[in-house]
Amino acid sequence: MQRFVLVIGAGQAGLAAGYHLARAGASFLIVDGASRVGDSWRARYDSLTLFTPRQFSALPGLNLDGNRELYPGRDEFAGYLERYASHFEFPIRLNTRVVRLCKDDGVFNATLDDGSEIRASEVIVATGGFQQALTPAVAGQFGSGVLQLTTQTYRNPHQLPEGPVLIVGDGASGRDIAAEAAQSQSTILSTGKPRRLFPERAFGKSVWWWLNVSGVLRAPAESWIGNKLKQSDAFPDRSRSFSALAGLGIRIAPRLSGASGSEARLADGTSAAIRTVIWAVGYRDDNRWIDIPGAMAADGSVLQRGGISPAPGMFFVGRPWQRNRASALVMGAGPDASHVVASLLHERKRPRARSSG
Repeated sequence: MQRFVLVIGAGQAGLAAGYHLARAGASFLIVDGASRVGDSWRARYDSLTLFTPRQFSALPGLNLDGNRELYPGRDEFAGYLERYASHFEFPIRLNTRVVRLCKDDGVFNATLDDGSEIRASEVIVATGGFQQALTPAVAGQFGSGVLQLTTQTYRNPHQLPEGPVLIVGDGASGRDIAAEAAQSQSTILSTGKPRRLFPERAFGKSVWWWLNVSGVLRAPAESWIGNKLKQSDAFPDRSRSFSALAGLGIRIAPRLSGASGSEARLADGTSAAIRTVIWAVGYRDDNRWIDIPGAMAADGSVLQRGGISPAPGMFFVGRPWQRNRASALVMGAGPDASHVVASLLHERKRPRARSSG
């Protein structure tokens, strides 16, 4: 068959892959289950902003307009992705969800939710690493009178009924949501592992400028610097330190250890009556649709190194720590996609270079 690349996902990772495929003159199609490009961002909570300022939040070939030092919001960035796809006139099919991906006689076969199929010589999976919000087992210990939301189902404080709110998880999203909830409700933030926050600016410049120019963000995942960054899991402060949150009236509490009815039990032996719980404890992948020998680990996670799968012809873009810390940020999508597309084109010249597992 004619060489043809299927890109699954039309978020920043898939669009960055499209940019580099188009530059290489490759034939490709991007598919996405959403009705609009950027909907993965529109589905997040209303006040979400990107980690990085606009100067570090653009994809290759098209700037993100606005103050370079400030952070783009959710809807602004979703609109940027839509403009990006239109600007480069990428071939995109929306409302098109892949429910099974298999491989027969060296050709990938993607079965769609409408029963039709797309055949491709190579596949780039760009569905990202934040697909399904986690809900821990302790959630089942709360009674039916407690409203339970996740970072995917929470939108704004208007959703919250009157009564105390418990946010479980003190990552960036958990802290953002706690600050919002505290404007109208008694709020508790249940913490987890120790986290480090870094300042937004240093010596008159964005700290991201320093991290970028120093090469820290490009340090390989397996390097000493990469390991240190993974362990610290740091993110910008932006008035989200514990002291700043406590100043908003938020109770900073230890880990949630159990629950019964409307009572939340904390690791320090205290408890609190709760009306709403918002789970902000991370995400998991849902890769059950991938049915490719050698592509998946025993625990269901994808196998890849630098975006290159051990299954020939299969690639990934948008995985956290795919190559470095920047891989989980918009600023890493372009370089990672460039690396993957170059590897894809190189593999076309050496079709037996990798084992199928």
